[in-house]
Amino acid sequence: MDRLWAPWRLEYVAADPETKKQAPENFIVYADGACADRENLVVLRTDLSIVILNRFPYNNGHVLVAPRRAAPNLEDLDDAELLDVQKTLTAVVSALRTLMRPDGFNIGLNLGRAAGAGLPQHLHWHVVPRWSGDVNYMTVTGDARVIVQSLDALWLMLREHFGLPTS
Repeated sequence: MDRLWAPWRLEYVAADPETKKQAPENFIVYADGACADRENLVVLRTDLSIVILNRFPYNNGHVLVAPRRAAPNLEDLDDAELLDVQKTLTAVVSALRTLMRPDGFNIGLNLGRAAGAGLPQHLHWHVVPRWSGDVNYMTVTGDARVIVQSLDALWLMLREHFGLPTS
Protein backbone atom coordinates (compact mmCIF):
# COMPACT_ATOMS: atom_id res chain seq x y z
CA MET A 1 0.00 0.00 0.00
CA ASP A 2 1.28 3.48 -0.86
CA ARG A 3 1.28 6.17 1.80
CA LEU A 4 0.60 9.82 1.24
CA TRP A 5 2.19 12.07 3.84
CA ALA A 6 0.49 15.35 4.70
CA PRO A 7 2.11 16.42 7.98
CA TRP A 8 0.66 19.94 7.80
CA ARG A 9 -2.80 18.42 8.40
CA LEU A 10 -1.82 17.24 11.89
CA GLU A 11 -2.26 20.75 13.30
CA TYR A 12 -5.90 20.72 12.18
CA VAL A 13 -6.68 17.07 12.96
CA ALA A 14 -5.18 17.24 16.46
CA ALA A 15 -6.74 20.60 17.39
CA ASP A 16 -9.32 20.79 20.14
CA PRO A 17 -12.80 20.74 18.50
CA GLU A 18 -13.69 23.98 20.32
CA THR A 19 -10.59 25.65 18.90
CA LYS A 20 -11.62 24.63 15.38
CA LYS A 21 -14.91 26.47 15.87
CA GLN A 22 -13.25 29.81 16.62
CA ALA A 23 -11.59 32.26 14.26
CA PRO A 24 -7.89 32.57 14.90
CA GLU A 25 -7.31 35.55 17.17
CA ASN A 26 -5.06 37.11 14.57
CA PHE A 27 -7.45 36.76 11.60
CA ILE A 28 -8.36 40.41 12.01
CA VAL A 29 -4.68 41.26 12.39
CA TYR A 30 -4.12 39.62 9.00
CA ALA A 31 -6.68 41.97 7.55
CA ASP A 32 -5.09 44.99 9.22
CA GLY A 33 -1.69 44.16 7.75
CA ALA A 34 0.17 43.71 11.03
CA CYS A 35 1.55 40.27 10.28
CA ALA A 36 4.18 38.37 8.31
CA ASP A 37 2.38 37.76 5.02
CA ARG A 38 4.35 34.70 3.95
CA GLU A 39 4.12 32.98 7.33
CA ASN A 40 0.39 33.69 7.54
CA LEU A 41 -0.30 32.92 3.86
CA VAL A 42 -1.65 36.40 3.07
CA VAL A 43 -1.49 36.81 -0.71
CA LEU A 44 -3.10 40.18 -1.30
CA ARG A 45 -4.80 43.09 0.42
CA THR A 46 -6.95 45.72 -1.21
CA ASP A 47 -8.41 48.70 0.62
CA LEU A 48 -11.39 46.58 1.71
CA SER A 49 -10.53 42.92 1.00
CA ILE A 50 -7.92 40.30 1.82
CA VAL A 51 -6.85 37.09 0.06
CA ILE A 52 -5.39 34.26 2.16
CA LEU A 53 -4.36 30.74 1.15
CA ASN A 54 -6.44 28.06 2.83
CA ARG A 55 -4.06 26.40 5.30
CA PHE A 56 -6.07 23.16 4.96
CA PRO A 57 -6.99 23.18 1.24
CA TYR A 58 -9.64 21.05 -0.45
CA ASN A 59 -7.68 21.24 -3.66
CA ASN A 60 -4.53 22.79 -5.07
CA GLY A 61 -4.92 26.58 -5.37
CA HIS A 62 -7.64 26.91 -2.71
CA VAL A 63 -7.79 30.52 -1.51
CA LEU A 64 -10.08 32.56 0.74
CA VAL A 65 -11.32 36.05 -0.14
CA ALA A 66 -12.78 38.08 2.71
CA PRO A 67 -13.67 41.65 3.56
CA ARG A 68 -11.00 43.17 5.79
CA ARG A 69 -13.64 44.23 8.29
CA ALA A 70 -15.10 41.34 10.28
CA ALA A 71 -18.72 40.74 9.34
CA PRO A 72 -20.76 37.56 9.87
CA ASN A 73 -23.47 38.29 7.25
CA LEU A 74 -23.68 39.65 3.73
CA GLU A 75 -26.08 42.38 4.82
CA ASP A 76 -23.42 43.64 7.25
CA LEU A 77 -21.24 44.75 4.31
CA ASP A 78 -21.70 48.14 2.70
CA ASP A 79 -21.82 48.63 -1.07
CA ALA A 80 -18.13 49.51 -1.32
CA GLU A 81 -17.11 46.35 0.56
CA LEU A 82 -19.38 44.15 -1.56
CA LEU A 83 -17.98 45.61 -4.78
CA ASP A 84 -14.38 45.34 -3.61
CA VAL A 85 -14.80 41.69 -2.58
CA GLN A 86 -16.36 40.86 -5.96
CA LYS A 87 -13.58 42.64 -7.85
CA THR A 88 -11.00 40.83 -5.71
CA LEU A 89 -12.71 37.48 -6.40
CA THR A 90 -12.56 38.28 -10.12
CA ALA A 91 -8.85 39.15 -9.93
CA VAL A 92 -8.06 35.97 -7.99
CA VAL A 93 -9.98 33.76 -10.42
CA SER A 94 -8.21 35.43 -13.34
CA ALA A 95 -4.81 34.89 -11.68
CA LEU A 96 -5.51 31.24 -10.91
CA ARG A 97 -6.85 30.69 -14.43
CA THR A 98 -3.67 32.16 -15.92
CA LEU A 99 -1.22 30.47 -13.56
CA MET A 100 -2.81 27.06 -12.99
CA ARG A 101 -5.08 26.54 -16.01
CA PRO A 102 -7.96 24.83 -14.21
CA ASP A 103 -10.98 23.60 -16.14
CA GLY A 104 -13.38 25.31 -13.73
CA PHE A 105 -13.85 26.73 -10.24
CA ASN A 106 -15.99 26.19 -7.20
CA ILE A 107 -16.65 29.52 -5.48
CA GLY A 108 -18.66 29.35 -2.29
CA LEU A 109 -19.71 31.21 0.82
CA ASN A 110 -20.87 29.38 3.94
CA LEU A 111 -23.08 31.57 6.13
CA GLY A 112 -23.44 30.31 9.69
CA ARG A 113 -22.06 27.27 11.47
CA ALA A 114 -24.96 25.06 10.33
CA ALA A 115 -23.99 25.84 6.72
CA GLY A 116 -20.38 24.82 7.32
CA ALA A 117 -18.82 28.19 8.16
CA GLY A 118 -15.55 27.54 9.98
CA LEU A 119 -15.23 31.25 10.86
CA PRO A 120 -18.87 32.33 11.19
CA GLN A 121 -17.95 35.71 12.64
CA HIS A 122 -15.90 36.66 9.53
CA LEU A 123 -17.52 35.68 6.25
CA HIS A 124 -15.23 34.63 3.42
CA TRP A 125 -15.51 33.11 -0.02
CA HIS A 126 -13.70 29.90 -0.94
CA VAL A 127 -12.17 29.83 -4.42
CA VAL A 128 -11.25 26.28 -5.41
CA PRO A 129 -9.75 25.57 -8.85
CA ARG A 130 -10.97 22.31 -10.40
CA TRP A 131 -9.59 20.11 -13.15
CA SER A 132 -11.49 17.52 -15.15
CA GLY A 133 -10.93 14.21 -13.42
CA ASP A 134 -9.63 15.72 -10.16
CA VAL A 135 -12.24 13.80 -8.17
CA ASN A 136 -10.56 10.45 -8.55
CA TYR A 137 -10.32 7.21 -6.63
CA MET A 138 -8.26 8.80 -3.83
CA THR A 139 -11.18 10.96 -2.79
CA VAL A 140 -13.79 8.27 -3.27
CA THR A 141 -12.04 5.23 -1.79
CA GLY A 142 -9.32 6.72 0.37
CA ASP A 143 -11.15 9.75 1.74
CA ALA A 144 -8.02 11.72 0.84
CA ARG A 145 -7.06 14.55 -1.48
CA VAL A 146 -3.73 14.84 -3.23
CA ILE A 147 -2.41 18.41 -3.17
CA VAL A 148 0.39 18.69 -5.72
CA GLN A 149 1.88 22.04 -4.71
CA SER A 150 3.15 23.37 -1.40
CA LEU A 151 1.39 26.35 0.14
CA ASP A 152 4.64 28.33 -0.01
CA ALA A 153 5.06 27.67 -3.76
CA LEU A 154 1.46 28.77 -4.37
CA TRP A 155 1.96 31.88 -2.21
CA LEU A 156 5.09 32.83 -4.20
CA MET A 157 3.38 32.27 -7.53
CA LEU A 158 0.36 34.44 -6.64
CA ARG A 159 2.42 37.20 -5.02
CA GLU A 160 4.63 37.41 -8.12
CA HIS A 161 1.54 37.49 -10.34
CA PHE A 162 0.15 40.47 -8.42
CA GLY A 163 3.58 42.18 -8.42
CA LEU A 164 3.91 42.03 -4.63
CA PRO A 165 7.09 41.48 -2.59
CA THR A 166 8.02 37.88 -1.82
CA SER A 167 10.56 38.38 0.92
